[in-house]
Parts: sequence; structure tokens; C-alpha cells
Amino acid sequence: MKIEKDTVVTLRYKVSDLQGKLIEEAKEPTAYLHGGYGNTLAGIEAALQGQEAGYQITLQLQPADAFGERDEGLLQTISRKDFPPGVKVGGQLMGRDADGHEQAFTVMKIKGDTVFLDGNHPLAGKALRFSLKVIEVRAATPEEVTHKHAHGAHGHHH
Repeated sequence: MKIEKDTVVTLRYKVSDLQGKLIEEAKEPTAYLHGGYGNTLAGIEAALQGQEAGYQITLQLQPADAFGERDEGLLQTISRKDFPPGVKVGGQLMGRDADGHEQAFTVMKIKGDTVFLDGNHPLAGKALRFSLKVIEVRAATPEEVTHKHAHGAHGHHH
């Protein structure tokens, strides 16, 4: 079966920087619903469109096509007294961006009474290399299409 809209693609992947330093490697295969549902990066979907199980590719994506450019406007500081207990440097917490939208922030450092937060994705601003191997392709169920994500062993569990 070919990868097309409303198919579930199971794959193995590795992500590294352009110098070859491994950033992440999936221990288990992962599945996503293909077809513009936002379940993977658009560049990955485009590269896999029309392919079949067994297909392998290594892609280089620039920041704009991966996790975006860094936005220095997403750096914030808050007072330590407003900081929830138990969250440490490297941890994440939910807050609001300058426009009032909910945003995940990573705690970058705590200095005195000031906590420094970064709302950028940790891989924002980085060009990345994705090594992909398609393990399986199957038709999505009507429920998966309605929910806009893959279910099952390597997909989303309700």
C-alpha cells in the first residue's frame, strides 16, 4: 500500500544535527496519520507521500521547515515568588505568551529571585537530519480520521 492521505504510517526514526550528533532515536516504531493533520512535519509528509513499507530516506530540514526559527520574543522572566514549587531548571510549565495564548515554557535558569523561561521548542533554530524507515502502511480507520491521529500499538491511546 502506498502512503497517501488517510493512511497510517508506522516508522522508525533518528534525529541528529547536521554534524551527525544524535538528538533523538525512537526506541519503538511510531505511527502517525498521514495527510496534513499536523501529526508530523510537513517536509516528512512530503518526502513519504507515495512511498511504501521498506522505504528509507534521510532528510535535511532547515529550521523553518523543522521546529521553526528561534523567537526571542518567547523569552520571559518571572519572579521566583510566582514560580510553582517543584519545577527545576530544564523542566516545563504552562504559561501565556505576549498575546495571551497558552504556551509551554522551559525553565532555562534560576538566578536570585528571577526565573528565566524560554517558550521556543527546544529544537527551534536548528537545521536537522531525519533518518526515516517506513515499517508499515495501512488504511486509517474512520475513527482515526475523525480523531485526526493514529490509534493502536504505535499510535495514540485513549
